[in-house]
Amino acid sequence: MTSALFTPLQLGNLSLSNHIVVSPMCQHSAEDGCANDWHMLHLGTLAVSNAGLVMIESTAVERDGRISKGCVGLWSDANEAALKRVIDSCQRTGNSRLGIQLSHSGRKGSWQRPWEGGRALGPADGAWTTLAPSAVPFEDGAPLPHALDPNEMERIAASFAKAARRADRIGIDLAEMHAAHGYLLHNFLSPLSNHRTDEHGGSLENRMRFPLQVFEALRAAWPAGKPLGARITGTDWLDGGLTVQDAVRFAEELKARGCDYVCVTSGGIVQKAPIPYAPGYMAPMAEQVRNEAKILTRAVGYIADPVLANDIIARGQADMVAIGRGFLDDPRWVWHAARALGDTITYLPQYEKTRPAVWRRPDGPAVEPVRRTGT
Repeated sequence: MTSALFTPLQLGNLSLSNHIVVSPMCQHSAEDGCANDWHMLHLGTLAVSNAGLVMIESTAVERDGRISKGCVGLWSDANEAALKRVIDSCQRTGNSRLGIQLSHSGRKGSWQRPWEGGRALGPADGAWTTLAPSAVPFEDGAPLPHALDPNEMERIAASFAKAARRADRIGIDLAEMHAAHGYLLHNFLSPLSNHRTDEHGGSLENRMRFPLQVFEALRAAWPAGKPLGARITGTDWLDGGLTVQDAVRFAEELKARGCDYVCVTSGGIVQKAPIPYAPGYMAPMAEQVRNEAKILTRAVGYIADPVLANDIIARGQADMVAIGRGFLDDPRWVWHAARALGDTITYLPQYEKTRPAVWRRPDGPAVEPVRRTGT
């Protein structure tokens, strides 16, 4: 009997072989937004993982929307051509569908790569002016962001739409708007970073206005039937911040505008927050949004145990589970999960010899590989 995790899933006109998603994971290795050989190897490995969907890392829609100088982007013809090279290779050889997360870093941009110190860039490092709803820095000592005016917001919404059209042209299967983790759209949503007194500040309805404007621009640019989702914040984990009930309300508004699913994550609006990290700790938020907003959800957060991943789907907490570090550690996570859950999956022919039933010693019976269990 097939486990819940390995049953097919339909998203719009996109058929996924299972409910497993590789999370978008920033690699900070692009050159002026252009994907390169690193991305060919990184995404190529994940594209043959048997995951139902592989999400390309957070992709900047403008040069000044990068987190670091190494972020992948889709603001130029050069960016488009470079990413197309990678996508074409993954689709020719892989067995996973490909999605992209479109993003603007907001006040968390203009930072060093994590392995270079992970601090704000200085003028000598090529720093750029960051953007936000209000001139409130991300943390003490961080640069003061520029507060956007309505014309600038219109430009950014148009940049999201242009990036979506580029993503469609190069054959990406699914697009996702990033409205979490302390980046620009989350900055507008959270009262901790949005101190405006105009129609874009104050009430939740006002704070949702610009993120919903961006989503409408994306939906108009992205083909009908192709799935379009959003990554949203379930909680800021701080008094006075966003709550899961705010996430339900935002998800309802997104759904009304043609959103196919939401990925429910949390945190990131400030550098430090009292986050109770534990395996599957954000799945209950995904469940509440799923039940109350009546929309498909994706759960994320320290999900590495196949049994836990299957339970989240089987219990109806979410419709997809996203796994990040687990895939970096073990690109064959799906194979090992299937074995642990007693499922049979289709291997690419080049890897068929690794199936336990045919993996034999020269003079002995089949060898059963060690099964990964636990977190």
